[in-house]
Amino acid sequence: MFEQIKLSYAFDALEPHFDTLTMETHYLKHHATYTKNFNTLAQAAGVDDKPVEVILAHWKSKSEGKSDAQGIRNNGGGYFNHNLFFGQFSDNPAHKPIGELADKIKATFGSFENLNEQLSNLAIGQFGSGWAWLSTDIDGNLSVSSSPNQDNPILESEGKLFPILAIDVWEHAYYLKYKNLRGDYIKALFEVLDWNKVAENYVFAKDTLAKLA
Repeated sequence: MFEQIKLSYAFDALEPHFDTLTMETHYLKHHATYTKNFNTLAQAAGVDDKPVEVILAHWKSKSEGKSDAQGIRNNGGGYFNHNLFFGQFSDNPAHKPIGELADKIKATFGSFENLNEQLSNLAIGQFGSGWAWLSTDIDGNLSVSSSPNQDNPILESEGKLFPILAIDVWEHAYYLKYKNLRGDYIKALFEVLDWNKVAENYVFAKDTLAKLA
């Protein structure tokens, strides 16, 4: 059974950057619905015994003609994306990466500030609902991208990329507090983003991609 990530912080712990009502609604309503629907669809499709990243990595090639294809794409993506999103925050975050991830960011983007600018621009520029990502490949090479709806780099690359940082730009992620000011929400997101957790995601992603290869 697929389960929502257990939060390491209280719903009000990210104030004033993320308000309590948005956090409660986002996690208890939106993410919970994606999780429930994904469980139902994955069980019906006979894939509920596989990790979500395996399902998403192979779904494009195996979904042609299946009536549940879009449902699993939408709800499986929503389940995975939100687990990554909620898992990257902290009420006592590390505001910059260190070690291997920091070195790779500097080598790839020139500086940490350049990476943040590129991610912000992708998130702000995503038309309609979607996401912006920092991802890695199996060799640890980093890249940034954006996706519409609940798609993500695992699905889009068929298992060659794995996201380690997620920016949700669906309106339900920010509209209660920031209204149409998506840029202000993204600035706030970086205030509670824990780069130690992103570094953990980096290690996990490379290990997982090796298993998907």
